[in-house]
Amino acid sequence: MGRATLVEVLHIAAGLAAAAALTYAAAWAYPLGREVIWWCGAGAMVATVVMGLGPLRRAHAADRGRR
Repeated sequence: MGRATLVEVLHIAAGLAAAAALTYAAAWAYPLGREVIWWCGAGAMVATVVMGLGPLRRAHAADRGRR
């Protein structure tokens, strides 16, 4: 795995960790909406991965071009 690819994977992982932490905190703070909050959080996590795929593919292609 090249450096640019690793950076993009770490960005996606950081985004997922942030979304999970915020979702957990929101669900803890408002127990009546726990289920809805977790569904919204799951949607945010899916969106984080989907939005990270394009930059990840470009970084992987750039790393392959440098070899």
